[in-house]
Amino acid sequence: QPRHYREDLVGEGWKAAAKELNLERKDLWLQTKFSGLGAHSEDNIPYDKDAPLETRVRQSLAKSLHHLQTDYIDSWIMHGPENNWDDHFKVWRTMEEAVDEGKVLQLGLSNFYRLEDVVWAYDHARIKPKVVQNRFYLDSGHDVEIRAFCKEKDIEYQSFWTLTANRDAYLHPEALELAKEKGLSPEGLFYAFCMALGISPMDGSTDEVHMKEDIALMNRIRSGEKIFADSNEMGIIGNALGTTNWNTILDEEDEL
Repeated sequence: QPRHYREDLVGEGWKAAAKELNLERKDLWLQTKFSGLGAHSEDNIPYDKDAPLETRVRQSLAKSLHHLQTDYIDSWIMHGPENNWDDHFKVWRTMEEAVDEGKVLQLGLSNFYRLEDVVWAYDHARIKPKVVQNRFYLDSGHDVEIRAFCKEKDIEYQSFWTLTANRDAYLHPEALELAKEKGLSPEGLFYAFCMALGISPMDGSTDEVHMKEDIALMNRIRSGEKIFADSNEMGIIGNALGTTNWNTILDEEDEL
């Protein structure tokens, strides 16, 4: 989606970082999307808008590979539903071909907010989606049913608009006090909450301080630290979401 992101700068960035840190391509994870015509600005479409749909998908991938300076994408996401299921599967089958060719390692869906649509897309896919990436907000009931399906099928649920849509959940007095006790920013505490639910929050910060805070949080979690002592602490955040059944799929083993 060129109107929101500069893939070419991502390509330059990871190459420079890899050189500086002595990393190889396999040490990094690159994820991008195929976006339909409705997601693009008229003057910045990464494919021939008059070409057949399948050709647009292939051209979009070729452009992404070029911009990202790589010969494969770790995760390729379908940005949103097409207007009908026939067109959906024209896109998906073409994306599956890219997996067959080794240009993509896994596929995913984004902006699918009806459980029945996620299930239908999953059941009729030859190569099953490994990611569902959605806006995490009250209007969708925080995707409780979709997240339960993802957990059942071993699909990674990725959230965006994670902080913007949920300020009331992490900026109320009890949450602020808990964040202070945990040595986290309120935003960091909410990210920790999401990860405790099995969610992978998309972090789009361009603020160096925030990026360092987020990396420090990840290091704490990866070291085995349990940020939340019990379900009561989780509830300080969860009960302020506005979705009453937010913890439906929270297992005892997950909640810490």
